[in-house]
Amino acid sequence: MGETTVTTREGRGPALRNPVAHGTGRAFLRRLRTPRRPRLWFEILLIAVSYWTYSLIRNAVPEQRGQALKNADWIWSVENHLGIAVEQSVNHAVNSVTWLIVGMNYYYATLHFVVTLGVLVWLYRSHPGRYAATRLVLFATTGVALVGYYLYPLAPPRLMNGGDFIDTVLVHQTWGSMASGDLKNMSNQYAAMPSMHIGWSLWCGLTIFALASVPWVRVLGLLYPALTLVVIVATANHFWLDAVGGMACLAFGFGVARVWYGALPYALPRVVAAGPRRRLRLRARRV
Repeated sequence: MGETTVTTREGRGPALRNPVAHGTGRAFLRRLRTPRRPRLWFEILLIAVSYWTYSLIRNAVPEQRGQALKNADWIWSVENHLGIAVEQSVNHAVNSVTWLIVGMNYYYATLHFVVTLGVLVWLYRSHPGRYAATRLVLFATTGVALVGYYLYPLAPPRLMNGGDFIDTVLVHQTWGSMASGDLKNMSNQYAAMPSMHIGWSLWCGLTIFALASVPWVRVLGLLYPALTLVVIVATANHFWLDAVGGMACLAFGFGVARVWYGALPYALPRVVAAGPRRRLRLRARRV
C-alpha cells in the first residue's frame, strides 16, 4: 500500500499524522507507566493466576534427566576447579544435627512462599506507590527464570550420580521439598538453575532493607537471603552457582522495572495521589 496523500492548492502531498491520535497513544503509555494505587481484588487475582502459570510452565518443561545430570557434573567440576565446592561438606555437617536439618527442611518448604507473600502485603499496605514497580521486579525475575529452566536443565546435588549427597527430606522423613518423596511427581526435579529461593529471598531482603524504618528489621532483611543460601546448600537442593543464577535473574528484574518506570522501585513516591474517580468517591463518602 502507498503512502496516504491529500490534495491542497499547491498540489498533492503526504497526509500529516493525526496529532490527536498520536497524543492519545502517548498519554495512554504514560498512564501505564505512572504508579497507581493498587486494587486488592486485582492483585489477589493477578498473583494467583501468575503463580499458577509459573507452576504450570515450570512443570511442563521436559525433564531431560540425562542432560540435567551432565550439567550437574559440569557445575560440580567447575566449583571444584574454583575451590568453592563445599556443598557436600555443608550437607553432611548439618545433616548430623537432627534438629537443625529438620528445621532447615521446613524452612525450605514454607518461608519461600510465606515471606514473599508477607512482603507483598506489607508493600500493598505501607508503600502503595512502590508496590507495582516492586511487584514487576518479582514477576520479571520469575519469568526469566522459566527460560533458564527450559534452556539449562540441572539436577540438584542430591540427585547426582555418585555425588554422595544426602537427601535430607528422605532421610529425616520431613516435608521439606516438592521434589522429594511422594511430592516429586508434582514438580520438575531438574529445574535447579536458577534458584528462585535465592531470587525471591534476595528480593524480599533488599525490599525490607531499603524501605523498613526499624534498624533491626532492616538487618533481618539482609540476613534472610544469607540464611536461605545456607539452607538450599545444606539440604542439597542447589549448588552455590544456582544462587548466582538467581541473583542474575533478579538483576534482570530490576532492569525491567527501571526501564519501565524510569527509576528503581524504591526511589518512587511512597504514596500516590488518588485519581479523579477516587477523589469523587471520597467526597461522596464525606458528604
